[in-house]
Amino acid sequence: MEPIFALAFGVMIAVAAYLILSRNMLRVLLGLLVLGNAANLAIFLAGRLGSRVPPLVEAGEATVAVSANPLPQALILTAIVISFSLVAFTAVLFENAYKRLGTLDPDAMRDAETPPGEGLRDDERRE
Repeated sequence: MEPIFALAFGVMIAVAAYLILSRNMLRVLLGLLVLGNAANLAIFLAGRLGSRVPPLVEAGEATVAVSANPLPQALILTAIVISFSLVAFTAVLFENAYKRLGTLDPDAMRDAETPPGEGLRDDERRE
């Protein structure tokens, strides 16, 4: 089962790289989402799918036969929060760029920016 998940991880990374390198800002945002999910899958795979090792148990108490490893669960939960905040920040950044420049095309954004030196006071201009 682990090779299938490892293959899925590789496909997700490839899709995320393709989307992030795209010229469309919506695809970049979707690429960040896929990359976050791929990171979660990597943490999940690193925590072992099978339960070969019992959880931490106090000395003298009975061990649990089958249990989940709590460390990958905690790391994945943290990664979900970080991924969500990154995507939300990026969405707000793209929205503000669209409001300010009127486009989400990177080439058109470059053309819509004010040229260097314009919009500055005379004492702020570089010679």
